[in-house]
Parts: sequence; structure tokens; C-alpha cells
Amino acid sequence: MRAADREQAIIEEAVRFFAERGFEGQTRELAKRMGITHSAIYRYIPSKEALIERVYEHVYLSRWKADWALLVTDRTRPLEERLTQFYLEYVERVFDYHWVRIFAFSGLKSFDITSRYLAIVRDQIILPACAELRAELALPPPTEAPICEREAELFWGLHGRIFYLAIRRYVYGTKTPDDLAPVVRDAVKSFRAGVAPVLADILREEAR
Repeated sequence: MRAADREQAIIEEAVRFFAERGFEGQTRELAKRMGITHSAIYRYIPSKEALIERVYEHVYLSRWKADWALLVTDRTRPLEERLTQFYLEYVERVFDYHWVRIFAFSGLKSFDITSRYLAIVRDQIILPACAELRAELALPPPTEAPICEREAELFWGLHGRIFYLAIRRYVYGTKTPDDLAPVVRDAVKSFRAGVAPVLADILREEAR
């Protein structure tokens, strides 16, 4: 096997291994599972930490679409329509056994996979969506009144509601709908229908 192919095989098997065993799993066990020597792993990837970093790149960064940020800020379309499209595409990309379980294990073991990924969600989706909602409701832009924590939490609540389906399915092993599209549409629609008065109250309180 060529070196590049061997390295890729190690990463792909590490994804499956960490998803099943968590980050307590040792690279020695991974090597045994692959039928190679322990030292062979370190011939291609210098440390367990480096291997985890490659897993992050392979599982998370490769599935993030750069044009999602442009979608959320496209004011030629209603915000509800934009958020619905984003979350329909999002569940297609991330509702995956390996993705969700590695994400959960990372958070439990304080690896920075979870925090780094959520920072991308915050910066490219949550905070821009806050600004877009203000624009749609003709409320002061963030340049006049900075987005506060409570305001951002409104959108984190929507995000968490949808992502919790993945936690139920792949972590808790409980039944979730086979077709997630109607659930996503319901979540975004109900959020958009009820968020305006809540946001107005938050901004009034912040202004005081």
C-alpha cells in the first residue's frame, strides 16, 4: 500500500475506532484492530494528538460547507427559508454515527474538537443569523446595539433542538423519525413564528 493510502486507511479506521471506544481507546488497540504494528501508526502520524487532529479535519472540517455562511446572509430570501435550507443540508451532512459520537466523546473528555467546531457554528451561523433577524424585523443592527448572550441563545436553542435528534439517535439509541425534513421545517417555522416578541423584549431590557 502506498504511504498516502496507508495514512488515509489509519485515519478512516481511527474514526470508526474513536466513535465506538471514545478517546480512552489506545493507539495500540487501533493497530491491533488494523493488523499492523503499533510503530506503523507513528510512522505516518507522530502522536495520538496528531491523529485526533486528523480525525477532526476528516470528520468535521471536510463536511462543513463554505457557502453556508453566504446562505444565511442572503437577504434576497426570507430568513425562515434560509434557515430551513441550511438545517436541511446540515442534517444531511452531520447526522452520522461517527460524527455524532466523536463529537460527544470529545466534549466529555475536554478535547477541543467540540469547542473548535462550535466556534465555527457560532461565527458563521449563529451570530450572522442574529443580525439577519434584526434586519428582517427592522431592529437596530449589531453596529448600534451589540448582539448579547441572551439573543445568541435564541438561535442556539434552535440549533440544539435539531441537533438533539442526532444525540437521541446515535448516543441514546432511541427512535427518531426516519425522515427528518418535516421535523426540521417544523422547528424553524415555530422558531421564526415566536421569536420576534422575545427578541424585542431582550433588546428593550438590554437598552435599559
